Amino acid sequence: MAHFLVINGPNLNQLGKREPDKYGNQTLDDLEHGLFRFAEEKNFEVTFFQSNHEGDIIDSLHEAEKHYAGVVLNAGAFTHYSYAIRDAIAGSSLPVIEVHITNIHQREEFRHQSVLAAVCKGQISGFGFDSYKLALSYLTENWGGKD
Repeated sequence: MAHFLVINGPNLNQLGKREPDKYGNQTLDDLEHGLFRFAEEKNFEVTFFQSNHEGDIIDSLHEAEKHYAGVVLNAGAFTHYSYAIRDAIAGSSLPVIEVHITNIHQREEFRHQSVLAAVCKGQISGFGFDSYKLALSYLTENWGGKD
């Protein structure tokens, strides 16, 4: 059974409290429980990791190759300036899908640029928590055979 890693970056542990007009009232736990149920329905496994620290996210990406068939990454604000996370993705053989809950292209100008997008398989933004389901569906269909 394919196993995927979902990484959430800085401030995503504040879902439900932080800017509910943009992110809604659901929490990170709600997201994880929903994705766990989705994984059960679609017959794959999912593991979750969240950190507010860039180095922890990089370490998680480095370790991912040993355990997972692909990664869904919401790097939060690191999306816009972390060349270190970009390099970790570029140095990995795993497919990484960049996701965002909101449409980053409809937000502040500085959020329009992703330094990660060029080294990811794709970017999905603006579909709320469904952005994660879309990314996991892609990974399951295209990378699900790699355990």
